[in-house]
Amino acid sequence: MAFTVRRRSVHRLLMLLGLVLFFRIFISFTSPASSSEKAASREVKQRNVLDLVTRSGKTFDVQRHKFLQVRMGRDEREDLFSDIVRNGVADFWERFQRPYIMGTETSHIDAQHVYTAIDSLLSLNGWVAALCPTLTRPFGQNKYEDAYDDLVRENHLYFIGIVIHSADHFLVDQLAVIVQMAKRLGPTNLFVSMLDYDSTDSTETLTDLCEAVLTLLGIPFRIRRVPSMTEDPSAAYYPVEEAYMRNLALEPLHELHQKRSIKFFRVVWLKGFTCPNDILETIKVSVLNEAAMVCGMDWAKHNDFFIFSDRWRTRDIEGDQFRQSKSSSKPDAGPPRDRAGAARYAEHLPFQVFCCESGTHVVDPAQSYYQGIMYRSGEDYQNVTSGEPIRDRGADAPCLDSCQAWFCRDLWVSKAKEGMREEEAADGVVERRLRKRQIDMTERDVETVKREVGVDDDEKREARRQVADVDADANVGSDYDAMPESDFPEDDFPPIRLSIPNSVFRPARILVNPRCVTTYADVSHAQLALDLFGPERDNDVSDSGLSKYVLEDWEGAPESFVCQEQRQTGGRKAPKTQRRLEFSIHDALERGL
Repeated sequence: MAFTVRRRSVHRLLMLLGLVLFFRIFISFTSPASSSEKAASREVKQRNVLDLVTRSGKTFDVQRHKFLQVRMGRDEREDLFSDIVRNGVADFWERFQRPYIMGTETSHIDAQHVYTAIDSLLSLNGWVAALCPTLTRPFGQNKYEDAYDDLVRENHLYFIGIVIHSADHFLVDQLAVIVQMAKRLGPTNLFVSMLDYDSTDSTETLTDLCEAVLTLLGIPFRIRRVPSMTEDPSAAYYPVEEAYMRNLALEPLHELHQKRSIKFFRVVWLKGFTCPNDILETIKVSVLNEAAMVCGMDWAKHNDFFIFSDRWRTRDIEGDQFRQSKSSSKPDAGPPRDRAGAARYAEHLPFQVFCCESGTHVVDPAQSYYQGIMYRSGEDYQNVTSGEPIRDRGADAPCLDSCQAWFCRDLWVSKAKEGMREEEAADGVVERRLRKRQIDMTERDVETVKREVGVDDDEKREARRQVADVDADANVGSDYDAMPESDFPEDDFPPIRLSIPNSVFRPARILVNPRCVTTYADVSHAQLALDLFGPERDNDVSDSGLSKYVLEDWEGAPESFVCQEQRQTGGRKAPKTQRRLEFSIHDALERGL
């Protein structure tokens, strides 16, 4: 009896709890405020809020995959103001933000406020970015908003790399460029890799701003801060640091490829400040030419004019430096010294070079990073802090130049290897076809012998063997002009160094797009555009104009180049020397590079 009463009590308790739960659910669904809150919550969780504004696709869904937005190396140590900041944030949330979001009278306009905030972020302009739509450009770059719609329709993935070393004066504008590119290409079609290399200015604080903006916009990113490789700046060898930083910035690209089988269409390296339309045009130039790398041109202020500043890494197709490169120079006195490059530069058209990195540049990872090419540097430099006497290097010693120059030479060698592999594959196909044809002819000859002789089975096998053993070259030509064997031993002949010219190998498609301008501190972007392009010209924007982007003739690599090298440690300000150095793709292939 007691057991029955106890069981009834349990049943009544469960029924009471069920009724209470039912009424709470019913009230929550019928309450206008709760309904609005739940609808907004579902929208935020199930869909990226930026997609509601841009209607873009979701190749990278940061809501589903949290690993797509990562911050590494942040200084999380407690300081004097940590408690004050935390208490202030909590107080602002509890007194202002939370009541507003949860309040019945304001819940119905929450979504609209989110949309307005996102739209404001999409139109974010930095200190210089606001001038981009007003800058003069040839070929009506700024007048035709649909000029890059084909890039948007392709729905490709783009990897944006930024390496920062105490350059906070660029970061706000670079963030504005990323936001505007996200607006055009879609936020889930970008991945931003931002590397802060031991900055001592306000870069670390500004990367917090970048993290907040990219998080709100749903753009995948990895923001990473790393310390310097050496504590003593005089002991640092800049090309090694340069290669180290860039390879670290590329780590997400390789991880997504290896672990998720995700391949990016192009890699955009942001340096200094570049307008978004210039970057989009450079991407188009890269696509139309199937180029391995397309660079802009960066300019720095010198006295009362502007000069081309990145002469350490850039060489024209003849291997020469860009000397006397002033923005106010006449078109026929342009930076490239080769005739074809100078002619195209005078018309503001992309031209071929041996190497470049001029500011913002676009790299095709399928022809470089996915082929195993990484940034590297010379190893035969001398550490001057060790106190050893300065040693002389041979005239043919490897060039100790920038990691980008090594990257360019690796591109040329890789393209040569690719061409050789394709030729070997084609030769293999031809050889197999010829072998098959010879076998068919042999079998036909055997059948002819069988029909004419009428032999039995044993004799058939012997006839087949005789036909198969016939030397196909026995009666082809003669040995009339054969040279007699020499009486001299081969070792007595002097060694002959034969090298295949670079022009024989398949060229690496490296271009400079002079309309993609990168500027630095104290440079008036508007004045530079006027110096370079003059009044804006509204022509050649049709299909015939776009055909000018495409190079029809590609030159091979030069046989030599100007080596501007840093032989000793001392950071990026260390002195550099110049010499002319041979470049042989054949020798590089022989060495297995």
